Amino acid sequence: MAEPEWRRIYGFRVVFTSSPGGFTPPPRPGIWARLAGVAGVLFLLTGVIVIGVAVASQLHAPQPSAAAAGSAGAGYGPSLARSVPVSVDIPAIGVKSRLLRLGVNSDGTIRVPSLYPTPGQAAWYKYSATPGQIGVSVIEGHVDAHKGPGVFFRLGGLRPGDIVDVRLADGITAVFRITGVRQYLKSKFPANTIYAATRYSALRLITCGGNFDYRTGHYLSATVVFASLASAR
Repeated sequence: MAEPEWRRIYGFRVVFTSSPGGFTPPPRPGIWARLAGVAGVLFLLTGVIVIGVAVASQLHAPQPSAAAAGSAGAGYGPSLARSVPVSVDIPAIGVKSRLLRLGVNSDGTIRVPSLYPTPGQAAWYKYSATPGQIGVSVIEGHVDAHKGPGVFFRLGGLRPGDIVDVRLADGITAVFRITGVRQYLKSKFPANTIYAATRYSALRLITCGGNFDYRTGHYLSATVVFASLASAR
């Protein structure tokens, strides 16, 4: 089945699943504010059963501190023309990753990076704004996998003021400044705060977080990084 077009993605519901995949994605920027009940990029929150670091090596990903909560957005700033992202670089935590471009599965749930060949690779959700466009751009990544840390293992260690560089296909690098790093329980995931339409160029980085529930094989929370476009080069 072909991926649904924007005009078909309205008024949908969250789909929970116990396999990778697993949520109905939001529509294009501009009507995301209607999705207060949508629990965002839930493939990382509910859909992936990952023992990995938690069981094999007992390493624990950094968790956001209260001091890093900051702001969910800048409210204004520069913007760029549409250009698809090709890589992301987060110097403060040593992340350098080419970006997959993922859409939705035939059942309307979001596609996610594979846990096996690509746990170290982040993905841009291709139905969000491109980084630097007015609106919210979403980049997702695993916190860990069956054999160790994932690409966003250290995401919770970021702080306001840290920089995220996203290289675009047109050769421009969009430079985002982090405004806040927060952790949310899956059961209280504030989709409207994270995905509501914005009048500035916003970026959201999302991964699993919080405690790991060994009974269900799921993380109980999500780590969300809020950033806004600061400049371009």
